[in-house]
Amino acid sequence: MDSTVVPELIIENGDHKVTKKVSTQQRSSSRGGWNAAIFIIFVEVAERFAFYGVAGNLITYLITELHQPTATAVKNVNTWVGVSTLFPVLGAFVADSFLGRFKTILISSVTFILGTFLLTLSVSVIPMHSREALFFIALYILSVGEGGHKPCVQTFAADQFDEDSPEQRKEKSSFFNWWYLGIVAAATAATLVIIYLQDNIGWTLGFGVLLGVLGVALAIFLLGINRYRKERPIGSPFTTVVQVFVAAARKWRVKGTREGGDVYCGDQTRGAGSYGQRSARILARTNQFRFLDKAMIIDDIDASSKTRNPWRLCSLNQVEEVKLVLRLIPIWFSCIIFNVVQTQLHTYFIKQGSTMVRSIGSHFLLPPASLQGLTGITILIVVPIYERVFVPVARKFTGHSSGITVLQRIGVGLFFSILNMVVSALVEAERVSIAKENNLLDNPKAIVPMAIWWLLPQYIILGVSDAFTVVGLQELFYEQMPEEMRSIGAAAYLSLIGVGSFITNAIISVVQAITARCGEKWLDNNLNRAHLDYFYWVLAGLSAFSLCVYVWNAMRFVYKKVEGDHKITNGQAQVLVYHGCSVGDPF
Repeated sequence: MDSTVVPELIIENGDHKVTKKVSTQQRSSSRGGWNAAIFIIFVEVAERFAFYGVAGNLITYLITELHQPTATAVKNVNTWVGVSTLFPVLGAFVADSFLGRFKTILISSVTFILGTFLLTLSVSVIPMHSREALFFIALYILSVGEGGHKPCVQTFAADQFDEDSPEQRKEKSSFFNWWYLGIVAAATAATLVIIYLQDNIGWTLGFGVLLGVLGVALAIFLLGINRYRKERPIGSPFTTVVQVFVAAARKWRVKGTREGGDVYCGDQTRGAGSYGQRSARILARTNQFRFLDKAMIIDDIDASSKTRNPWRLCSLNQVEEVKLVLRLIPIWFSCIIFNVVQTQLHTYFIKQGSTMVRSIGSHFLLPPASLQGLTGITILIVVPIYERVFVPVARKFTGHSSGITVLQRIGVGLFFSILNMVVSALVEAERVSIAKENNLLDNPKAIVPMAIWWLLPQYIILGVSDAFTVVGLQELFYEQMPEEMRSIGAAAYLSLIGVGSFITNAIISVVQAITARCGEKWLDNNLNRAHLDYFYWVLAGLSAFSLCVYVWNAMRFVYKKVEGDHKITNGQAQVLVYHGCSVGDPF
């Protein structure tokens, strides 16, 4: 049953008070929380299981089945991963502007199932001369499904936790750790089970299992339809951003942007979902990007106008929300090289393992791509330790509710990323040395007498860096984005993976071009002469430079600030105090 109450919002501005009526919907207690989020987690776990079931062994299929050269196969993998993680930017825009997150998830899930179905057909009943074309068509249909799925699912699940409830707000702070734990478990299972089926039984069965899992997960997702809190699409979030820049540009001659100026605070009661409640979250005024403050100054033209022109006068919240977006951009750029390092997991790490001794006992041969599961296992161990041991201990010393700040967490992961490349370079140098001792430098198909377990440190360190940086980036781009743009925030984080993949391709092309002129081409098909260790040292150097840039940016980062805990909940009026603001819509 839907009952509506009309609370009063009392705003004090000096000696004056303004009373506004605000409609709210009394939320049904059966909606939201973990009771709803668990159904959403199922569809995400299945999608991650399917994605890594494809991506984890894709390079093997391209080299062994489609007979592509190693460098070409690596670039094709990176291009597909890159496109798959850039499409979410478009998907987030569609979700926030037109469809809403629930409908976008539903449509993209069906699209992903279609792509998996075509992928299964391409490796089974399709003739060889047409197989490659259909295979790549299916891959990029998966990319389209990924584009709608990724920016919405995590955000939709996080939206199930009410920020106005202290209990659910505390649950949300741990949500990102456990969410990431779930999808890592799915990815790990895919790299251990699906890759084994692909390598030892057949590609048809491997992709067929993925298709079945996706179908079951979609059915479970639909079972929870009556439990979800849903946000209505609010129109293009980019319009607000552009309005602030235009308004600031039109008033570039106006003075008086300092605290206490005559500025427009606007109607602070916006922001309710269809099953949510009205929320008055007032962002505190900050001193960064002060040139944008001109957009909220009420000049003579604004004061004499009967109606507010949104392209000339913006609210304090609008301006501060644009500042939130701008603050994240330097952090985004600082983390690109981290994702360049992460791409090695699906490409050259696997190629290294394929040249080493992989036998376990006398009958079992470990698929080289399955070693990726060790990264997942590492994350499954590190995240609970971080959540249950590190955070409580660190909290005692720092007083911070999360033990350390999210930016500090990301920085720790970036350091481990450097260490990962250093260790990888040393291990590869040892592998080449053993190949040389056994006269195998010119025999690329020969197995180097060196156990694949030498690669364990680089997989483990990569998992540790993931547990710190990836979870940190997810939380940062959710919490620090304006509420109306959180799908865009998720897409921005995901686009890092895509841009990192394309940057990897660019680095490979530059390295090959330069080294070819010097007489000995790096990253050739013959890994024993490819100087992969030198390539890893290049990435280590770039990662160290990237960490320095990140630290410089992080030290200047200003977290989102809210003027107290200004909300209207359960129809209760609260007092919001402004100084030097014109509140409400006076036009």
